[in-house]
Amino acid sequence: MKIKKGDTVQVLSGNDKGKTGEVLEVIPKTEKIIVKGVNIRKKHKKPRKQGEEGGIISIECAIHSSKVNVVCSKCNKPTRIGYEVSENGKVRVCKKCGNKLK
Repeated sequence: MKIKKGDTVQVLSGNDKGKTGEVLEVIPKTEKIIVKGVNIRKKHKKPRKQGEEGGIISIECAIHSSKVNVVCSKCNKPTRIGYEVSENGKVRVCKKCGNKLK
């Protein structure tokens, strides 16, 4: 997968189209990611222990990685990712401006 934990991404399609957020978790097996503030669902939590509170909590659910593009730190636009091979190994590169991504 070209998207890493900690990247800033913008959603391209779906209910949250246009929203940006940081990638909290990457699930390579299913090619899904969890983005902060995107695809929020309500979960009803039951108290399990004495003194623990129950209630309705909001959590971020996973979305497919093909629905997002990484936002370049230099040009501040959503972009596709390319690779350059250097002495240090493969480096991710912005397709629009050529800036190296962390």
